[in-house]
Amino acid sequence: MFGLTPYTRRNNTPAYYDPFRDLENFEKNFFGSGELPTFKTDIRDTGDAYELEADLPGFQKENIKIDIEGEQLTIRAERKGDREEKDKKGNYVYRERSFGTYSRSFDISGVRTQDISAKYNDGVLTLTLPKLQETKPETRRLEIG
Repeated sequence: MFGLTPYTRRNNTPAYYDPFRDLENFEKNFFGSGELPTFKTDIRDTGDAYELEADLPGFQKENIKIDIEGEQLTIRAERKGDREEKDKKGNYVYRERSFGTYSRSFDISGVRTQDISAKYNDGVLTLTLPKLQETKPETRRLEIG
């Protein structure tokens, strides 16, 4: 029955026994790691645009929201858990898939926000963020009066 639980390899040959390591592991397991849930992203500069790819496997497109406020773009994705009665009966041997809301924000100054496009395919969200065209400042000479 317990052969189905994920295997976590520890240091096979500890030089000495450290009881504080076990205490630290207990604290992390009990209280959590303290890290906020997030997702991995890659951002490429394609010359006239940036391309952002975010790994969001297991999410439905309807549960992904992209908001732009000022010069900040925020991606939020929500995965709802299956809160069935079998959870309460204890039929799970091990459960590690996470459920909840995941969020990341990005500075998009220098981007034409009205032209941003998004697509979601095979668990990868791809945003194309066109760059603003750089305008060269106009030079003029002032007459001294």
